[in-house]
Amino acid sequence: MNTSKPEPSEYHPYYSTYIKAMGDVPLLPALEEGLKDMQSFMASLEDHKLTFAYDTGKWTVAEVLVHLLDAERIFQYRALRFARNDRSELPGFEQDDYVVESFANQRTKAEILEEFMGIRQASISLFKSFNEDSLQRMGTASGVKMSVRALGYVICGHQAHHLKVLEDYYF
Repeated sequence: MNTSKPEPSEYHPYYSTYIKAMGDVPLLPALEEGLKDMQSFMASLEDHKLTFAYDTGKWTVAEVLVHLLDAERIFQYRALRFARNDRSELPGFEQDDYVVESFANQRTKAEILEEFMGIRQASISLFKSFNEDSLQRMGTASGVKMSVRALGYVICGHQAHHLKVLEDYYF
């Protein structure tokens, strides 16, 4: 599978920033590159910076990273449901509530990276298992239509977006 970027009709405009951030890179290489990007980021991250937040009320570095884990799992689940032609509308999730319950600031860098590696490998395996018809399937989550392939690109672009936020505002 060498899936190209989804058409704007395959996702809500809210997700366009994430999808456009991926350029013209096919989906599987983008997922694999994201794995390397996270490894590099984590290798350069000093342990004591995990609990740093750049302003009052902002997430810490650890909370941002664990948010990536949670969101990727949710996007994987949506992709699986849509690819299997499940027509049930899926609910959204409140990311701030998830962050509070994640206990991210009690986790080590090694724990977060290990979990990310497992989740991303699962994403790679999942998207490899889809054929072209499955990737084109649409479903509804959070009240908006989205294709399976768009979800793959959202996974990649969401990671790229948050790593850039960490770079620009935290370091």
